[in-house]
Amino acid sequence: VQLVESGGGLVQPGGSLRLACVATGFTFSSYTMGWFRQAPGKEREFVAAISWGGGTTNYADSVKGRFTISKDNAKNTVNLQMNNLKPEDTAVYYCGRTSSAYMRYRPREYDYWGQGTQVTVSS
Repeated sequence: VQLVESGGGLVQPGGSLRLACVATGFTFSSYTMGWFRQAPGKEREFVAAISWGGGTTNYADSVKGRFTISKDNAKNTVNLQMNNLKPEDTAVYYCGRTSSAYMRYRPREYDYWGQGTQVTVSS
């Protein structure tokens, strides 16, 4: 199993970024996927999750209405569109896979992780 994130960078407040996570080594269409983030000195926190078929999504309250998670099972990719970014969104963003058939929101419920991609929101 391998998860590889990309798309991070430096952006001004109010700007947008689109993160992508390409998955290999497992049947991607059968798994719920999630995005988490970790700021310096803080614990890894839930951002968004999407069900195996893409029909159900959930978001942390802090990103609702600004972030959108999507899943392309044909391309083995899960994306995170981030709009109206704020300085408090600055963190390393990780995609993860959970073996649960249900939506999961805690890092310990995910069994594989990517290496992370840095997002910095600053003027």
